Amino acid sequence: GRSAAGEPFHGRVPAGHAIRILTGAVVPEGTDTVVLEEDCEIIDNRLHLNGTLKAGANTRSAGEDIEAGDAILRASTRLTPTQIAVLASVGVATVDVYKLLRVGILSTGDEVKPVGAEVTDWQIYDANRPMLSALVAELGYQVVDLGHVLDRAEDVKAALERGAETCDLILTSGGVSAGDEDHVSKTLKAHGEISNWRIAIKPGRPLALAMFRGTPVVGLPGNPVAAWVCALRFGAPAMALLAGGEWFEPQAYVMPANFHKRKKPGRSEMLRARVRDGQVEVFGSEGSGRVTGLAWSDGLVELDESAQDIEPGTPVRFMPYGSFGL
Repeated sequence: GRSAAGEPFHGRVPAGHAIRILTGAVVPEGTDTVVLEEDCEIIDNRLHLNGTLKAGANTRSAGEDIEAGDAILRASTRLTPTQIAVLASVGVATVDVYKLLRVGILSTGDEVKPVGAEVTDWQIYDANRPMLSALVAELGYQVVDLGHVLDRAEDVKAALERGAETCDLILTSGGVSAGDEDHVSKTLKAHGEISNWRIAIKPGRPLALAMFRGTPVVGLPGNPVAAWVCALRFGAPAMALLAGGEWFEPQAYVMPANFHKRKKPGRSEMLRARVRDGQVEVFGSEGSGRVTGLAWSDGLVELDESAQDIEPGTPVRFMPYGSFGL
């Protein structure tokens, strides 16, 4: 007889006998060991083994991966393809999940024009809103496009009110510093609550963390590189927390630098970086408007507040974009 996957052998195999078994089949009653076909031969209807045989070889025990009563996944686990495979392997077809987080994206500025519109010499295309929308979508959340508004207090307030009605979190770009036309920070102060709006990180010093009409708001800088850095460092963990998970710190890898850098102590710096031949190299310009450096990079180098002189070979902390959930 034989035992095949989906077609088990019914009955007990007598002592001193063997049965043909195919990969994935149930080991019949009366047997506990499988020998590979290439390690044996049949002569005159008798099985001859080539070498020694260990009891239990080439078998898997029921429950060896997950035992009855074991916790499969803990609450607030983010469901990835591998997590879903674990659930499916034990027959779990449905689980309770949190509602998909809705994240509003709002850009501001008289100088900013939507992609596809005509621009003058003093205007630029809006890179932040498409970038942040793609980031939110890549992280697995629902994007709510709140559009672009000019630097007018009433327009900013109206856009934030729309976002507060439809979103679980609002990401804004621009208007969070202390200038005459920085109406995001002014509106949040006048009609909401700001808990912090200055950080000791370059790029990204102007950052608004606020509540508006009961909805959290992360006010990002207007420069694209600063907006990207702050969205990863603060926005991504905030989204994870609001989505039902936990605030996380990105995984960093200590690797040798392949660059020179002079830095003033007192605040940390984030540099666009990538790994080549086991060393970390950084983008040639630190300008917050150099968008090409974002596409060039694979992650960020974080230099802490005490760092000053970085030479080739100096250990630095490299955070790949994947460590932020991308």
